[in-house]
Amino acid sequence: MKAGVASPEGLVVREVPEPKPGPADLLVRVRAAALNRADLGAARAEPGKGAGKPIGIEFAGEVLSVGSDVRGFSTGDRVMCHASGSHAEFALCDYRRAVKIPDGMGFEAAATLPVGLNTLHNALVTAGRLTAGEYVLIQGASSGVGIIGLQMARLLGAGFVAGTSTDAGRRARLREFGADLALDIADATWPEQLLDATRGKGLDLTVDMLSGPTVNQTMRCTAIRGRIVNIGRLAGMTAAFDFDAHARLRIDYVGVTFRTRSIEEVHDVLVRMRNDLWEDVAAGHIRVPVDRTFPLAEAREAHAHMRANRHFGKILLIP
Repeated sequence: MKAGVASPEGLVVREVPEPKPGPADLLVRVRAAALNRADLGAARAEPGKGAGKPIGIEFAGEVLSVGSDVRGFSTGDRVMCHASGSHAEFALCDYRRAVKIPDGMGFEAAATLPVGLNTLHNALVTAGRLTAGEYVLIQGASSGVGIIGLQMARLLGAGFVAGTSTDAGRRARLREFGADLALDIADATWPEQLLDATRGKGLDLTVDMLSGPTVNQTMRCTAIRGRIVNIGRLAGMTAAFDFDAHARLRIDYVGVTFRTRSIEEVHDVLVRMRNDLWEDVAAGHIRVPVDRTFPLAEAREAHAHMRANRHFGKILLIP
């Protein structure tokens, strides 16, 4: 099969063996795969350290076969998956990381959802402890994950939702997806703008996709006993940290990732998300615009488009 694989030179598209399913796996014919920022880092790997393996973590397609331990899925099911190896014609997914696509939803729309639904529900509800009426900020809100975060916060009862983007055109579109206020993180006054918008109270909950040097600004506009949930580090992996502000405001700063979760933990995240949101997903209340689609053969160009950071929503690969 054709696949986009990691190499010392970055992503390359080549022929590789079709994956062999294990007892808990679904073998899926990939119909659409969505790009995520993590794919850019995963594309470069040395021999013996991931080189030659298909990359990507999010896709939708048709089940071709099911392992002996699989429950609840059958050949022919249409599924959306949060699993590795999506830049390929065929991919495996442990059945506990998959969900059936709602009737009436196409493969491309379905491929935009799994990572964002799981990540943001976990960040907002489980780690962030969101309650009705609270003030919420979604950083990096013009990304596919961020757009889901805006809509999800609104559906879960947030009283005020703000989002950030460094691009004026993208900021102008955030209100379409639930934002009350769109902020430019490059404007040094953005924390004060949030304090003004919240009448001096500050934010109850921030989903932090930036981290790095923005962390102290985020704490500056966080309410006493507010929460910051870190799901990404696009602005930097390390930075100075204002421990006094952290202590004075009694902020809970929570780090989350799927990389160190067991399959049982991942399944628990998916089940909680489905219990809270699946009717809204099926009804189209959570949607992500597709910025651009690329054939799998042009996966390097798709990655370059993401690296340029000019997209709004999701970039898709079509095998």
